[in-house]
Amino acid sequence: MKKSYNFAIVGATGLVGRTFLKVMEEYHLPVASLRLFASEKSIGRKLLFAGKEYTLEALKEGVFKGTDFALFSAGSEVSRLYAPLASQEGALVIDNSSCWRMDENCALIVPEINISDYKTHGRIIANPNCSTIQSVLPLKPLDDLFTLKRIIYSTYQACSGSGKKGLDDLERCERGEKPLFYPYDIAKTCIPEIDIFGDDGYSKEEMKMVNETRKILHRPSLKIAATCVRVPVPVAHGVMIAAEFEKPVDVEKARQALRNYEGIKVVDEPKKHIYPVSTLAAGNDYVYVGRIRKDISSDNGLILYTVGDNVRKGAASNAVQIVKKIIEEKEKENA
Repeated sequence: MKKSYNFAIVGATGLVGRTFLKVMEEYHLPVASLRLFASEKSIGRKLLFAGKEYTLEALKEGVFKGTDFALFSAGSEVSRLYAPLASQEGALVIDNSSCWRMDENCALIVPEINISDYKTHGRIIANPNCSTIQSVLPLKPLDDLFTLKRIIYSTYQACSGSGKKGLDDLERCERGEKPLFYPYDIAKTCIPEIDIFGDDGYSKEEMKMVNETRKILHRPSLKIAATCVRVPVPVAHGVMIAAEFEKPVDVEKARQALRNYEGIKVVDEPKKHIYPVSTLAAGNDYVYVGRIRKDISSDNGLILYTVGDNVRKGAASNAVQIVKKIIEEKEKENA
């Protein structure tokens, strides 16, 4: 990477915002300048990046002029208002909220799968839902091999998926105190409720997985259903995937395709207790895949289990990887 770029982070003090900074530093992004934005109560505070202190600023018109990349993780309301403004002022926006994911003018990107989509859409790129990211990543090479026909998702989602409020409630319940955020004691039970329920009985989180999978894989009519469950784990979601294909499934070919795919680590020796677990995935950007086996209830079915760090690969790292790949593509074009 030769050229340096001007960056802005909106929502810099949040769980994902702070992880943006951490991952940008780890990935050695070529940062010429950096501006950090947060809510009014944080204005004037300082955050550290690459050994230098940066003062938190207020959002307003004109602040994105001269910015090359703006990373947003401040919720849908802020993104709805300021992401178009940032793009109009010249920034390429990568937004972590759900605001723009299903907008037909915005690319929804997992960089290992569909980075080129950014070239055919507008200047706002949506970062997918955390559980969707770690699901579509292994499904893409399997779709290429056997052609997906139907998917059933069952998720086991960590409390950090609810942000600091979720983590605080887990710690609170572990101390024997009453929950203030979740409807039940998350330290003692799993809760099959993530986001609000629709009249059809599916939660908003479940429908995110359905609709986002279709968009990322360019399969608008793919049959998908999901059940999303909150579990008493701090970080790293698990997702069980039951996938049915058009073609006969070969388990060893599937396993090899997954081993060869960028961003995936296969850990699949269950008799030796080797399989994906949250403690393995926490703190890094791989999606771990295991328990790969034929679905005995389906002629062309495959079942697998994935785990990924929902704060990193499920949010901050995916956004930073999008930026990194776009910069690499720009440099190839200019070479």
